[in-house]
Amino acid sequence: MLRSVGKRLLDSVAQVQRRAIHASSAHLAAISGVPPEGKVSSTPNAKYTVIDHEYDVVVVGAGGAGLRAAMGAAEAGFKTACVSKLFPTRSHTVAAQGGINAALGNMTEDDWRWHMYDTVKGSDWLGDQDAIHYMCREAPRAVYELESYGLPFSRTEDGKIYQRAFGGQSLKYGKGGQAYRCACAADRTGHAMLHTLYGRSLAFNTTYFIEYFALDLIMDGDGRCVGITALNMEDGTLHRIHANNTVLATGGYGRAYFSCTSAHTCTGDGNAMVLRAGLPVEDPEFVQFHPTGIYGAGCLITEGCRGEGGILRNAEGERFMERYAPTAKDLASRDVVSRAMTMEIREGRGVGKEKDHLFLHLDHLPPDLLAERLPGISETAAIFAGVDVTKEPIPVLPTVHYNMGGIPTNHFGEVIAPKKKADGSLDPDHVIPGLFAAGEAACASVHGANRLGANSLLDIVVFGRATALRIADIAKPGDKVPPMPADAGQRSVEDLDKVRFASGSTNTATIRKKMQKTMQEHAAVYRTQDSLAEGKVKIDEVLSTWQDLKVTDRSLMWNTDLIESLELRNLLSNAATTMYAAEARKESRGAHAREDFSERDDANWMMHTIADFDYDTHKTTISYRPVHKHTLDENEVKPVPPFKRVY
Repeated sequence: MLRSVGKRLLDSVAQVQRRAIHASSAHLAAISGVPPEGKVSSTPNAKYTVIDHEYDVVVVGAGGAGLRAAMGAAEAGFKTACVSKLFPTRSHTVAAQGGINAALGNMTEDDWRWHMYDTVKGSDWLGDQDAIHYMCREAPRAVYELESYGLPFSRTEDGKIYQRAFGGQSLKYGKGGQAYRCACAADRTGHAMLHTLYGRSLAFNTTYFIEYFALDLIMDGDGRCVGITALNMEDGTLHRIHANNTVLATGGYGRAYFSCTSAHTCTGDGNAMVLRAGLPVEDPEFVQFHPTGIYGAGCLITEGCRGEGGILRNAEGERFMERYAPTAKDLASRDVVSRAMTMEIREGRGVGKEKDHLFLHLDHLPPDLLAERLPGISETAAIFAGVDVTKEPIPVLPTVHYNMGGIPTNHFGEVIAPKKKADGSLDPDHVIPGLFAAGEAACASVHGANRLGANSLLDIVVFGRATALRIADIAKPGDKVPPMPADAGQRSVEDLDKVRFASGSTNTATIRKKMQKTMQEHAAVYRTQDSLAEGKVKIDEVLSTWQDLKVTDRSLMWNTDLIESLELRNLLSNAATTMYAAEARKESRGAHAREDFSERDDANWMMHTIADFDYDTHKTTISYRPVHKHTLDENEVKPVPPFKRVY
């Protein structure tokens, strides 16, 4: 189907090669010294210009994980491309506020083993302890590396990196009180990190494909990933990026829900690419609700507020977290605080006219402290809640914030999928050659059933770096790239064409809203069998309306109707796997709280969910793989045995 595009297009390809697609992209290419290169495909296509490129490494996504992976690969000498649907500094990493955890010991004595203990406990023992071992051990190195790149961390009076208290963090294996482990740049740590990493990445020869929408993985007949297809949103050209190694760093899918802290671009694109390639996602039922989103707006109010001394209160003025978490109080793990807030509202102690939210008080803290350490929050609260935090509380409500699940990987960042061996037994950790994932898109699994605050920024830099290190271990710059299949990209063209010319009666916004309302109502903080079973039926009904999609704009240049429809397609598969996995798990663990199965069941459910989704039939299939209960080296640190999780 991919046919020659004719002499006129062939004559103009040199121009296409020279320009960097977007004005800022051209400037970028000039700075990095490596503009995009490619040639028009000789395979036939009547409707689209198809341009082929070849690289050692292609990274999809230019947030913290993607930039760190691309930078590491380029630094190691690999010809590297980074594909992003956004300008890099608009990636969602920019919205992270609180900080990055690392046992630096700048405020009190600390040890990365204590950090590991807290992370395993926070994960409710669904985290893989070998990966958690790796992340926490590497954390101080990652933070000092960022400091060396120029990240403007907040400082103590003696010039050390300032570290604040954060939820679920303790000293001496939970027996030494609150840890001060969260390194931060005021309350704009993600912003500082993203700009730092982007600036640093320009020191290396990375080629940026900016404002390109990644469509699909290219898999060969042996199950190896050999690149991706992407759509240039500016001019409508299709691109096949042929690569030895592909890294997915596309973020989460918070926009599957009606109320969330995620940017509108968080649509689970990488997860969906994996599902379309016939590979599974892992643990999608574990969706974190951040305790403090602004009521009515959903904007994030960082946990750092409580780390600096903020207090949650109900309509009676009570500091209610003292009842739910007597030791940690407001700095219990996020799932614990979100459930406590939900219970307070259910029992009639909510505030406001509808008694449907609660108050976060910062007004007892010194104004100078708020101006120095929480300036962004003060501004956000004024804009979106109309309050002066020095005088009034912020109205807050638990809001969807993070996906603990994602593309399953090992601690090297290599994508894995269960596969039957020759003897008929199952290899639960089979590595997919040529494919890697990092950041929120991935499931290493260091967060398990619940992520601790400030472990997300740590995850993206540690595992973005890990993917680059692993590629350098197993490949060499200039290695021959395995050939693409003869029909590489054909399915992408067909699917794009179907969406572009969809002529049903239901527009994208209508389908998206139905999906978001269904997820918000049936896969919320508290879940029951009835609500989840009904949710499965309703999400299937939403999926069926995809066949009735109506796209009104048929053009290829800056077609937002088309791009939003492609993003909706990605969201729908993520929503379906989340709902089906949640209904299947008959226990409460971390962020997955079942009212009808209120206890954690280690005997039957200490295992990872594996979810497959068939895009042709819209059917979700659920299976399971074991949790890694071992560390990388028991002489260095022993596994944390499970016990009842209290704060």
